[in-house]
Amino acid sequence: MDRLKGKVAMVVGAGSIGPGWGNGKATAVTFAREGAQVFCVDRNGAAAEETAKIITGEGGKATAFTADVSRASEIEAMIAACLKAYGRIDVLDNNVGIAEMGSVVEVAEESWDRVFTVNLKSAYLAMKHVIPVMVKQGGGSIINISSIASIRHVGISYVSYNASKAAMNQLTRSTAVEFAKSHVRVNAILPGLMKTPMVEHSAGLANSYAKGDVEAMWRARDAQVPMGHMGEAWDVANAALFLASDESKYVTGIELVVDGGITCKAGA
Repeated sequence: MDRLKGKVAMVVGAGSIGPGWGNGKATAVTFAREGAQVFCVDRNGAAAEETAKIITGEGGKATAFTADVSRASEIEAMIAACLKAYGRIDVLDNNVGIAEMGSVVEVAEESWDRVFTVNLKSAYLAMKHVIPVMVKQGGGSIINISSIASIRHVGISYVSYNASKAAMNQLTRSTAVEFAKSHVRVNAILPGLMKTPMVEHSAGLANSYAKGDVEAMWRARDAQVPMGHMGEAWDVANAALFLASDESKYVTGIELVVDGGITCKAGA
């Protein structure tokens, strides 16, 4: 449909931790299918390359890049490489995140710091260095992938994840207001319970839900959702597509919940 025709989209976290479709991988492919040239970034270079090859195999344009986006020097190199390849950055999708289990009493200080570094510092650094590019070129769209865990308790204990994503929401709102006059839009997507490789490969989540039984975890998560099933990566990708496109040109500073209704019901 060419909803992103002529745009350059940088997807951070464009790889997948295992077989299947993670949110970033699905988003990168969706952007390409809608006409964008996609700069696929991941700490795992092979995963970024896999996503880029899917795009080019479908006739799209993509470049893979390896970076640890919690490091400023690697962020700077990432942006320089994207500008060299495509000359601009119209869309930034921050899709990096980890979840480590534990309540505020249980979580170790090192674990707390690591989660905040990966989940929040990465988004701060990416926006810090991409926004000047967008301002100079006349605007752009930034999409931060948060979580419904940022606005409610979802029945399991991972306080560092909750807190880092809640901070991301406020970072999104504040930045949206500050750069609105420069036509840089900043929005967040709050996915609910998703069936993705990241969740499947999280031993902590499986243990919290079902003593390590992944299939039992899937059933438990399905049962939490009013629609009766978890979402998939394509649900997040389609929400990101709307926020990346000019269809949302008057939308900034929002938290777009994609959760099958779970945040509307009482309890977890």
